[in-house]
Amino acid sequence: MTSQVSQVAIVSAQHSGSRFDQVAASLFPGFSRARIQSWIKSGELTIDGRKAKPKTKLAGNEHLVLEATLVPEGEWQAQDIPINVVYEDTSIIVVNKPSDLVVHPASGNWDGTLLNGLLFRFPELEAVPRAGIVHRLDKDTSGLMVVARTLEAQNALVSQLQARTVTREYRAIAMGICEPKGVVDKAIGRHPAHRTKMATVDSGGKPAITHFERLESFEGFSYLSLKLETGRTHQIRVHMAYLGHALLGDTVYNKGFTAQQLNKDQHLHYLSAFPRQALHAIKLGLIHPDTGLYCEWQSELPEDFSAILAYLNQHYR
Repeated sequence: MTSQVSQVAIVSAQHSGSRFDQVAASLFPGFSRARIQSWIKSGELTIDGRKAKPKTKLAGNEHLVLEATLVPEGEWQAQDIPINVVYEDTSIIVVNKPSDLVVHPASGNWDGTLLNGLLFRFPELEAVPRAGIVHRLDKDTSGLMVVARTLEAQNALVSQLQARTVTREYRAIAMGICEPKGVVDKAIGRHPAHRTKMATVDSGGKPAITHFERLESFEGFSYLSLKLETGRTHQIRVHMAYLGHALLGDTVYNKGFTAQQLNKDQHLHYLSAFPRQALHAIKLGLIHPDTGLYCEWQSELPEDFSAILAYLNQHYR
């Protein structure tokens, strides 16, 4: 399946002196850098209608003209995977992702992902970069995600995410008693020693801001509401671990219970068996790409999360 894409972007003065390919990637955020490079080389992406090299320096006020044929990106297969769609129209799809489902194919998970299921249910997404996926949830985080059904919707949603105007609210169960509320403003980057992990860093990371509020406290645990300003990899998990309140069930950032703790409190065996981080994306709000109206969706807590809360209420009050 192929489709045509026709867009024009004006280079602002702040990009004066920057490379053509770098500016194009910024002004056309709905497309991968590899695709932008390919279009520049093929002459489908031009400066004022003239073909130019990727490293050409821009002065400002140029018109970047994109006239290209959009072909499927990647070798992804459509697979009949159950998807809980909570809302859909001609521009966007809102899904409630279960835990234990990877969002996008990658090393170790080349199929069986949300993306494969989306392509099966919505074949037209084959012509949208990354099958319309504009943000992600970790494999073992459940909850709401929005998917763009068209190029125009994708560009609009990416712009909202970059402007930090998308509402993303989570529920989590953390270790220890957190402060009643607070903000973590700490950059996140790759862990210096463990490359599969993220960490708070003093330099070289990306800005990351998380707001949290304690909804309930138990003996040794906190039930939290969290809101993201930014969307970094593992952001909530890293920020809460940084505060000393790692999420229950997080095998990456939580050391778990010690043998001594388990021997002393038999109820901890039930909690230690929780198979994922206790994190759920409960609310999602955004400006609809077509109507310009604010829309919001809220999901119920999944059964496994609710069961943990019930257990804490029963045994840790």
